[in-house]
Amino acid sequence: MTRLFAVAALAYLALLLLMFAFESSLVYFPGPPPEETPADHGLPYEDVRLTTADGVALAAWYLPAGAEEGALVFSHGNAGNIAGRLIGASAFLDAGFSVLLYDYRGYGASEGKPSEEGTYLDALAAYDWLVKQRGVPARRVVAYGESLGGGVAVELARRRPLAAVFVESTFTSLPDVGARIYPFLPVRLLATIRYASRDKVAELGVPLLVAHSPEDEIVPYDLGRALFDAAREPKAFLETSGGHNEGGFLRRAEWRRAVDEFLSAAVAE
Repeated sequence: MTRLFAVAALAYLALLLLMFAFESSLVYFPGPPPEETPADHGLPYEDVRLTTADGVALAAWYLPAGAEEGALVFSHGNAGNIAGRLIGASAFLDAGFSVLLYDYRGYGASEGKPSEEGTYLDALAAYDWLVKQRGVPARRVVAYGESLGGGVAVELARRRPLAAVFVESTFTSLPDVGARIYPFLPVRLLATIRYASRDKVAELGVPLLVAHSPEDEIVPYDLGRALFDAAREPKAFLETSGGHNEGGFLRRAEWRRAVDEFLSAAVAE
């Protein structure tokens, strides 16, 4: 029994060491360069090359709205690339918001290797391009983030002035999600990649919209509610439906209207 216990303990320790060593690979799932462009969906766009503060070149698309109410920095979820976010981007275009879709470092055609601070710098480069190159007033810029991108959008709001933040299917922190997936491991103690949004949202001085589905099988609904509860006013919560990758607020016209109304009100203030 002593030998069996020792073998099990060593195996468990080895698993912890492997998870620690390969943490980045367990968190980030970058997709290849896009094989389509917005033009394939009938959307006019500008191919943009961003440069981050630490010198990394990022690939991005700028999609201009007709009658522009504002502009949106679109921080996408964990897997894939910007091409998979064109349906969501078109919904914001319909609402009168130009969209800057960018791929994090290491994703799509962007250079580099992803990291938590790296994704924050990537969002800053996208924001700075909108404000400095396109001349969009900060009071008309909205940060949108889905899933992992929600953590990026919240941090962007801490570092730059914005009109509002809209996060969807996102979490209180990444270790909170990991603890649900691996309840037998001390994830909160081991994790160095945190995206600790719950610790940050009370600092935000702009309107926050949180959208989440009770059917989300990847990021539990109660984590979205807890993030909302930790935020200060003004804030709003939108309950949607479907799984993590099944459309969110895009699934119903009334949810789209609710998002449109929130964004329009934010940039009008």
